[in-house]
Amino acid sequence: MKISALFFGAAVAVASTLSQPNLAAAQEAEKVTLMLNWYVTGLHSPIILGKEKGFFKEEGVDLEIQEGRGSGPTVQAVAAGNVTMGFADLTTMMALAVKGAPVISIGSALQRSPFAVISLKEKGIDTPEKVKGLTIAMTAGDSPSQSWPLFLEKNNLTTNDFKTVNGDAKTKVNSVITGQADALLGFATDQGTQIEAATGKPVTNMLFADFGVNSIGSSFIVNTETVEETPELLKKFMRAATKSFEYASEHPQEAVDAVHKAYPNSGTPESLMTGLQTAIPLFKAKGAENLRPLRVTNAQVEETIATMIAVGTLQASDNDVGKYYTAAFLP
Repeated sequence: MKISALFFGAAVAVASTLSQPNLAAAQEAEKVTLMLNWYVTGLHSPIILGKEKGFFKEEGVDLEIQEGRGSGPTVQAVAAGNVTMGFADLTTMMALAVKGAPVISIGSALQRSPFAVISLKEKGIDTPEKVKGLTIAMTAGDSPSQSWPLFLEKNNLTTNDFKTVNGDAKTKVNSVITGQADALLGFATDQGTQIEAATGKPVTNMLFADFGVNSIGSSFIVNTETVEETPELLKKFMRAATKSFEYASEHPQEAVDAVHKAYPNSGTPESLMTGLQTAIPLFKAKGAENLRPLRVTNAQVEETIATMIAVGTLQASDNDVGKYYTAAFLP
């Protein structure tokens, strides 16, 4: 009996000792609530995959992902301190930052703009001059429509060259599907996949970035107080996020499977794959292919600032790169 008791006691002690690292890791994990810019799409799959594979957990980050309802509301939630971090369009963040919102980007996923003229491939709309005489669906005030006048100017077009119909994001997609519009202004990583899934036909994404108008897109946004108060947490998060984007780019099927498993209503595996494959070439800017994901140069931010000044969203004096972006937390 004494031997059994001693053995039992030793076993408990060993089990307790072995469990200590896991217990410590659980206690040390810090909660991060990330709000996306929209419902989950293929673009978000690297983040979903990184969470599933434990990349964030390995860094001591307990990641909660919330779907969003647009970049504007997401940035506002970050500014108000309602979430730890947002995944939102950098230009939207900049527009709010100059109005006093305490926000800054700590890394950018889409380093080439996803803004595009989106149409069924059969329409043959692959260069700017081919929009002449067509009907274009757009949403007044959204990010692509704000850059549209500059796109027209850069490509020697005027608003007299085509007709427009206005509507929200869903209306735009439906108008192209039904043939009421020849094309729409939108996001290549989102609306194009919706049209393709609904029609079973390939689409053409005529990117603004390929025709003279580029700006950094979806980025990780935090409150400036978070930068001051929890810098180590941000470093942990960005290490995991960088690893997630690298891995997903090399293993897209795993990324799509992770999204479909966690968010079964996010779309078909085919549409998710199309969204991710559309996004991957936008993860790195031309000439910056040697940089790891999420890291941008000052020149890229300056290009985005110049675009926003040109479209009138920023003033000429709003040209301080450090006000909008820091690479301090990237690996």
